[in-house]
Amino acid sequence: MKQTHKIDPEVSENFPKYDELMWPTLKALKALGGSGSNEEIYDKIVELEGFSEEIQQVPMNHNISSKLEYRCYWARTYLKKYGAIENSERAVWVLLDKGEKLTEAEVQKIPSYVRKKDRLEKIKKETEEDQSDSIVEADYGDWKDELLATMQSIKPDAFERLCQRVLRENGFIKVQVTGRSGDGGIDGVGIYRINLLSFHVSFQCKRYKGSVGSKDIRDFRGAMVGRGDKGLFITTGNFTSEARKEASRDGAPAIDLIDGEDLCKLLKNLKLGVEIEMIEKITIKPDWFEGI
Repeated sequence: MKQTHKIDPEVSENFPKYDELMWPTLKALKALGGSGSNEEIYDKIVELEGFSEEIQQVPMNHNISSKLEYRCYWARTYLKKYGAIENSERAVWVLLDKGEKLTEAEVQKIPSYVRKKDRLEKIKKETEEDQSDSIVEADYGDWKDELLATMQSIKPDAFERLCQRVLRENGFIKVQVTGRSGDGGIDGVGIYRINLLSFHVSFQCKRYKGSVGSKDIRDFRGAMVGRGDKGLFITTGNFTSEARKEASRDGAPAIDLIDGEDLCKLLKNLKLGVEIEMIEKITIKPDWFEGI
């Protein structure tokens, strides 16, 4: 099932801009103890700013994120270019001393500072004769957007079979796609074995464009009660902060979530429908020749 959400036009018109999310990003990092993942920062921003699920479900033109997540991404990008925060290879963001000392008024000046800096760097780059070592940053999403668009173009039963294949490749056994309407939102079942323990897992796989809300998680949990040990919700979209909280709510059967970005990473690692080309780089070592 491919689904989009209808959003109140007034919500779209009064949507927070990326520069309005920079200060909340710094506040979120401070509240998290000075560091946090993309998801942790996003959830904390939602909590601190009180953004509703409706705002979180406003889609972006591309498929990998909601409009709010996309603008949070650019807020982090500008803060990083300013030197207020930095991120590791594992996508963990850290608040730097420069960012710790910023005031809200100073943060408002960051966009113009970064744009001026980018213009100067562009001019410098254009005047350089040797461009062989230049690095071009990939646009947000890049290959993942194309992959998600491809998955959203296939038929629902084909997407279910793709999810079935992904689960099998990751160690699931007896994976079956129910393919039946009126099955309470359960698209398939499987067994995941860890050493001597086995877990019966019910899964739902939906080709969403936009955000999965908390209601979807509650409905899925209601359908899986008494039919397995755990639940797994796979989507080409993403999950609202409330959906993630609902999935791990105390006292309720846990539901693991795989969003569009996670699914892309799984397909890339498994090399399913994704081809990875390694570019050969040749470096000459003059010192080696001098030692002959």
